[in-house]
Amino acid sequence: MIRLYEDIIETPCGALSIVFDEQETLLHLDFPDQGERQHRLLSRRYKKFELVKRHSQLIRPCLEAYMAGDYAALEKISCDPGGSPFQRSVWKALKNIPVGQTISYRDLAISIGNPKAVRAVARANALNPISLIYPCHRVIGANGQMTGYAGGLERKSWLLNHEGVKNIEG
Repeated sequence: MIRLYEDIIETPCGALSIVFDEQETLLHLDFPDQGERQHRLLSRRYKKFELVKRHSQLIRPCLEAYMAGDYAALEKISCDPGGSPFQRSVWKALKNIPVGQTISYRDLAISIGNPKAVRAVARANALNPISLIYPCHRVIGANGQMTGYAGGLERKSWLLNHEGVKNIEG
């Protein structure tokens, strides 16, 4: 059984649950008010694990700085999202979306060299275990409207507004 650590951080857009290892490598970031998603994804990845409450000395300050407007602070967080090679390619491409900008799922599929994989890209986006760091909230529908977000559309809207994105329709 693997031991993982969890810290809950209160933010302006709600509580964040971060799960990390002994070296404070971020393994999962989720919003606890969204049900069993975190436990389901961690169980899929680790099968058997123990979740121990622990204050993060490295990740917490970076997330707090991001919430205060220091968007570059997220780059200081070491991450291991797991996932398949395809999922990792999608999540890596998410990091290339600049703060304050959005792209469509179609454009994200094109950016990874697989323009016909729009649905697979959307699915990988939905399974992103480290939102904010891999900013899936910056992906919107081709029509310019917000689409699903594991943290909820209200939170997605808050994050986009926080980053300076204007004129997104919900």
